[in-house]
Amino acid sequence: MAGPLAGLKVIEMAGIGPAPFCGMMLADMGADVIRVDRPEQASAASGERKRYDVLGRGRRSIAVDLKKAGSADMLLDLVEKADVLIEGFRPGVMERLGLGPDACLGRNAALVYGRMTGWGQDGPLSHAAGHDINYIAISGALHAIGRPGEPPVVPLNYIGDFGGGGMLLAFGVMCAVHEARRSGKGQVVDAAMTDGAALLSAMMYGFHADGSMSSQRGESLLDGGAHFYNTYACADGKHVAVGAIEPQFYALLLEKCGIDDPAFRAQRDVHGWPILKNRLADLFRTRTRAEWCALMEGSDACFAPVLDWDEAPAHPHNRSRATFMEIDGVVQPAPAPRFSRTPPDAPPARGDAAGNAAETLLAWGVDRLAIDRMRENGMQA
Repeated sequence: MAGPLAGLKVIEMAGIGPAPFCGMMLADMGADVIRVDRPEQASAASGERKRYDVLGRGRRSIAVDLKKAGSADMLLDLVEKADVLIEGFRPGVMERLGLGPDACLGRNAALVYGRMTGWGQDGPLSHAAGHDINYIAISGALHAIGRPGEPPVVPLNYIGDFGGGGMLLAFGVMCAVHEARRSGKGQVVDAAMTDGAALLSAMMYGFHADGSMSSQRGESLLDGGAHFYNTYACADGKHVAVGAIEPQFYALLLEKCGIDDPAFRAQRDVHGWPILKNRLADLFRTRTRAEWCALMEGSDACFAPVLDWDEAPAHPHNRSRATFMEIDGVVQPAPAPRFSRTPPDAPPARGDAAGNAAETLLAWGVDRLAIDRMRENGMQA
């Protein structure tokens, strides 16, 4: 694989959500990632189903029964050749398998050992079950999303699993890799979705401290409180988004909308926002989304159509930048960000344990006799 991370060897202990997202990000950038599946995972995700496992793209796998005697020693042999190991189990699971940080760093002192959990490796909730919605709830992030007087809106699992989880782990891992190349010493990276969701809210906590972000949902600049930073329904039931914060952009939005009402001139008067939102809502319902796009899209009015999963890949801007790609018939986001000198190759679809993973192990410097021993210990490759 080409890309800025070409040559980086990563072991990914298969899981769900954030750890696979981290593995995908590293593989997208050219890292050589071997995913360690459990046998039942490998068989369940074989054939047609693996086409749709977008998070699994870009790497092949080996299937290992981690509870079988000898499996830990087999993986520790692989750890010796790795730069990074990432895992997303509850605290203590890897230790019970004989694959905890002490065991792995004992075999490879320069290893970066990335750990992904919801609550973190310590703290009173560290051993409790949870999901994205729980982790973002205690960070403050979930409270801020929604309309006034209504319950918080669930923002899919972007904030905890992916932004505050897998992406945070990828950042932490690469920080540790950078340091290890200077010091020759590895370390453990403890990435918690609670910490990550809080970190994503850094600006909001600053706004809250200076009084510009209310504790009440849907009353502030960026949470739907402002009429000039909101979404609106159109005549055809589709929606548009406006974000004209700066005065010059706001003035152009009003001009494009044909608004010359003095009431709209007090842009930052929060007391007038509810009324102005209703008036803009009435206005946007007078035309279809396509008509509003023809009038405003591409201008400095800070306007965009709200596109669905089918529409977004077909948008001219996304097509121009190749923001989406198709792999094995499945449309999905392309690797990002872009690199001027070391662009990565297009990632292949997810591999599986039935593929020729032996070639991957050979590329890591594992000899054929060792691969045969791994197979004797229950590895499927």
